[in-house]
Amino acid sequence: MSPRCSLVAGAVAIALWLDAANGASRPSPSTDDASPGAAGDEPIFVEASAATGLVFTHRTGARGAQHLLEVLGAGVVLFDYDNDQDLDVYVVQSGPLPAGFSSCPRGVPCPEDAVATLDKVTSRLFRNDLTIVDGVRRLRFSDVTEQAGVALSTYAMGGAAADYDNDGDLDLLVTAFGQDMLYRNNGDGTFTDVSVAAGIADRRWSTSASFFDYDRDGDVDLFIANYLDLTPANSKVCYRSTGDRDYCKPTEYAPVPSRLLRNDGRGRFVDVTAGAGLTAAYGAGLGVAVGDYDGDGWLDMFVANDATPNQLWINQRDGRFLDEGFASGTALSASGRSEGSMGVAAGDFDADGDEDLLITTTVTEVFSLYENDGRARFDDTREARGLVRPTASLTGFGIEWIDYDNDGWLDVFSCNGPFNNAYMLKNLLLRNARGRRFEDVTRDGGPAVLEPSLGRGAAFGDLDNDGDTDIVFSNSGGPLRLLLNTRGTRHHALRVRLDQGRRNRWAVGAWVGVERAGQPTMWRRVRTDGSYLSGSDPRLLFGLGASPAVETILVQWPDGVWERWTPAVRGEAPPGVREIMLVRGSGVMESRTPRSAAARR
Repeated sequence: MSPRCSLVAGAVAIALWLDAANGASRPSPSTDDASPGAAGDEPIFVEASAATGLVFTHRTGARGAQHLLEVLGAGVVLFDYDNDQDLDVYVVQSGPLPAGFSSCPRGVPCPEDAVATLDKVTSRLFRNDLTIVDGVRRLRFSDVTEQAGVALSTYAMGGAAADYDNDGDLDLLVTAFGQDMLYRNNGDGTFTDVSVAAGIADRRWSTSASFFDYDRDGDVDLFIANYLDLTPANSKVCYRSTGDRDYCKPTEYAPVPSRLLRNDGRGRFVDVTAGAGLTAAYGAGLGVAVGDYDGDGWLDMFVANDATPNQLWINQRDGRFLDEGFASGTALSASGRSEGSMGVAAGDFDADGDEDLLITTTVTEVFSLYENDGRARFDDTREARGLVRPTASLTGFGIEWIDYDNDGWLDVFSCNGPFNNAYMLKNLLLRNARGRRFEDVTRDGGPAVLEPSLGRGAAFGDLDNDGDTDIVFSNSGGPLRLLLNTRGTRHHALRVRLDQGRRNRWAVGAWVGVERAGQPTMWRRVRTDGSYLSGSDPRLLFGLGASPAVETILVQWPDGVWERWTPAVRGEAPPGVREIMLVRGSGVMESRTPRSAAARR
């Protein structure tokens, strides 16, 4: 059977419940020298990049000239490019500085500039070769970059993956300081560069990106955040108060408008930025998270802007967007300041049925938490929820809501590192105390979390398919890290995959709720964005705690249509993950008014 047919082969009203571990008891994945210890003593995460073959070192090209672009990258993309039901990893490389940027400070002879372009470091694609034999998992990665045709050699920044051409396999976008790249998946393990033909080629400094169906026509459109107007010609020299050379602040350069590209359904994107109203306001865009923030069934965009007001683009349902950043309370901090917003996570951490926003900031600030009232009006609750103490001394980048212990409540992980790469920082793990406050459990995360880092892009997903969330994050000018979760398998979990049919098959943008007796409904969105410069697992993982019981699963499809399934899973079983695929049209259709009743549950 060809890989591109695997999702739809044997489609039925509701897929069988599957035990993803081929057995209810779930031992940790074998990584040889990275095997975790006894259950009572093991840390929450173990680092396993070298043990699994996921070996990569990011290059910045920095040699003392201190160009701003050296400190921003780079991202990670988790996506199943070969349709074998496990997550592969694309790691974005920056490398030598682009032509025109001197590697050494001005006035200093720099002979390596003449040969810098010969140093062919590239972004890399690692295929996941996970095997499960007699209940024992063996996680290994193989570097397939060259045969796949994605050995990109440019100053790349981030990426995202989606099936833009509706042919059944996931395509890959890479953003860059330079031309953005779109690789079309050929369905045979290889990719073709279609950047120019697809209409996405652009040479502005782009960062994070999101595929989503903003006009509800069945094709995934594309938003690309752009950062600053920096070129070799206008690059500035900046200094500390001590007179020492330093990286310039982003306010030294003008922001660059981001882009909204509409998918025409024939393999090409059309730039609709101006017509959609997105030129009315722009900032130094770094993080992007799409969600239905006002609950009207149409997808909106939040953009985390660095040292400029954040934007909340509310979909007007006629092809236009209106920036409600100031009106919503998300543009500035509660004290009225633009913050150094970088990474962003959108999710329902308090289980009230709407999407809240968590944003990483610089060491002089505190991570921002904006709680949604369900109608795109937000309160800044970072202090009330306990974020001041654990985040005040951090500069954060990649971040996400993750239920690391599968207790049903979304926790927080962020990878951190100073903006100027002058020193290192620990990462951060916060436990969600049932939507009331966050508890700092970084120390329990173990050496993998506590290790001093220059963290940047972070992607989240179940790489070993054991039913909990693992983490891959990059270090600026340093090694890639793979953090395998050892804690989530102590609880039950449900993995939900969606099949919408021939168009937007993975149902990017869908809103999924799991109802359990006596518990608040858990809501998750199928997404390709969030965090920082990265793309995460589009499969949805719901932690169920001590009981596998599920009453109902609700889906709002990307076009606003609601559907309900009643799997009636009850009883007791050893902890483990079960998987279900929901095929559009196989459940019970429902009629719901805008604001979806989700916010009222």
